[in-house]
Amino acid sequence: MAFDALAYPFILLAIFFEAFVLVTFLSMPARSARKREPGEKTPSVAIIVPCWNEESTIAATCESLLALDYPADKLEIILVDDGSTDGTPAAMAPFAKYPQVRIIRKENGGKHTALNAGIAVTDAEFIGCLDADSFVEPDALREILPCFARKEVAAVTAAMTVHAPKGFIQHMQDAEYAFGVTIRHAMASINGLYVTPGPFSFYRRSILNELGEFRHGHQTEDMEMALRIQKAGYEIENAPRARVYTKSPETARKLIKQRTRWTSGFLRNVLGEYRGLLGNRRYGVLGLLILPLAVLSVGTSIVLFSYSLYAFARSAFIALQVRAGVPASYAFLPHGSFDWFYVPVDYLVFMGIVSLLASFALIVIGKRISKTPGRFGLGLISYTLLYGLIAPLWLMRATADVTIGRNRNWRG
Repeated sequence: MAFDALAYPFILLAIFFEAFVLVTFLSMPARSARKREPGEKTPSVAIIVPCWNEESTIAATCESLLALDYPADKLEIILVDDGSTDGTPAAMAPFAKYPQVRIIRKENGGKHTALNAGIAVTDAEFIGCLDADSFVEPDALREILPCFARKEVAAVTAAMTVHAPKGFIQHMQDAEYAFGVTIRHAMASINGLYVTPGPFSFYRRSILNELGEFRHGHQTEDMEMALRIQKAGYEIENAPRARVYTKSPETARKLIKQRTRWTSGFLRNVLGEYRGLLGNRRYGVLGLLILPLAVLSVGTSIVLFSYSLYAFARSAFIALQVRAGVPASYAFLPHGSFDWFYVPVDYLVFMGIVSLLASFALIVIGKRISKTPGRFGLGLISYTLLYGLIAPLWLMRATADVTIGRNRNWRG
């Protein structure tokens, strides 16, 4: 049918991208990056922690930073209270006794203003940021700094993992984050990254001075800065063994809110100020392949989700028609042995299975290269059952928001 034919190119595109990532993962630049040893040099580093109503997590975040394997006289930890209305200031206060910790309080202005306030009070050679609900491994900083060996590298991202996942929604995200570890590692080897996530991304101070302060960036300041870095001709690297654990939404409703913000920010940045990167050979693989595929994948997911609903409804309707002419006493009785030959597997189903297996491979690879502890069996099950049902919801919501010009607040 025509609708079936429409779905073919989209699912083939998904398989193409997964195959591209696997091939890139095996390339020489990616293999060389995986062999990179932790650094011995200790340049001056400042880590900024922007906070807004984070009283329940800020203490653990600070403790993980104080436990970093790095000389205290070369490390600044800057806690920026962005006008919190809860007990965040009180939770921060005990850390003022540490000489490398500085606490700043300011009126609420958004995360980008908190980052800028922190940058303004330090002369450190490298600037890092860490969300106030995230925690780092002691060796993470030493894994990141060697990535700045080349002067062209403006920023480095870490390997994010869900902190202590509970329930199917968080286990699904845990698998998704492992998938992301592989994607970022492979894409960094061809300078294809377009976001520097809040959990433990680092920047070269001299390049930040050149490019300017963080901006609102449609509530995705980390993505806007990454695109600005790429537009200026610099590179973004990745440290796949620099592990950082972050709190994740525990319900589907909260997850959809979070991802709607991320997706709408991506679409507004890429289709707005940075649309000149799309299809531009000057920006290499990022401009010619990664960004166009990322934009197209939003529509792809929506089309495939719509097709799945249509196919399910059609099959259910046919089944009801057949069932209407069959007596119940016959329909629910066994009739001979089961034969796999009669299982209805068409081309689209087969390609969907191939795509899912490729996703599993990328998830397992992400867990292995980041050396993240913990089992991923429940994550794979949750990812299989839930991701394809939930992800289209935030994609459709974000697409609608961008189309009608609706802006949602950070928390909703």
